[in-house]
Amino acid sequence: MLAAPDAARLEVAIARTRADVAKLHAELVRYGLVVWTGGNVSGRVPGADLFVIKPSGVSYDELAPDNMILCDLDGNVVPGTPGAERSPSSDTAAHAYVYRNMPEVGGVVHTHSTYATAWAARGEEIPCVITAMADEFGGPIPIGPFAIIGDDSIGRGIVETLRGHRSRAVLMQNHGPFTIGVSAKDAVKAAVMVEDVARTVHLARSQGELIPIPQESIDRLYDRYQNVYGQASDARRDTP
Repeated sequence: MLAAPDAARLEVAIARTRADVAKLHAELVRYGLVVWTGGNVSGRVPGADLFVIKPSGVSYDELAPDNMILCDLDGNVVPGTPGAERSPSSDTAAHAYVYRNMPEVGGVVHTHSTYATAWAARGEEIPCVITAMADEFGGPIPIGPFAIIGDDSIGRGIVETLRGHRSRAVLMQNHGPFTIGVSAKDAVKAAVMVEDVARTVHLARSQGELIPIPQESIDRLYDRYQNVYGQASDARRDTP
């Protein structure tokens, strides 16, 4: 059993994660990354083997901290907690698998955003042909294997594809993008950016041949963006 101060800290961490995850779902709507009730954001609870994810099939307008669902890293709903009477997102097993196998990940996002999903439908990675991609993803955005929702197959595909890869986004074949981050907010940013570059590269290719960026330049752009750009307090730069 946790000592009182530790239990209090955990309750605060869970409450903050619930609030963050509930709020971040609005960003998916804001940037046009989801329709109806599709898509999801989850966030790891700092210092605990727990994560928070949205309930299944609930309107984005109805999402609030108290109806976010607390799960353990096996994807089981923690009984007796707010929201526990609801079914969690159908992608919960995939998120749980990522958290179990990638301890550096603090947030996972899934959308069916239009352009990124179109690349996934073709089973084609997005080539690194614009500097924004080199900055944010450090190269192409890879394709993950086809997998069916319902167990941890999607999670296994995400981990197998992204482990050791610079990209924080994977296009699961015939399905859509999943993104990871050091926090839920960071994963949402990656989801916004992957749709932006998917659209830009699609439009560019429709007009003619793409011009690849040399690997040396990709490396330099990625290093600058990850280690120099922005403020020293940025979340990604605060994390080893």
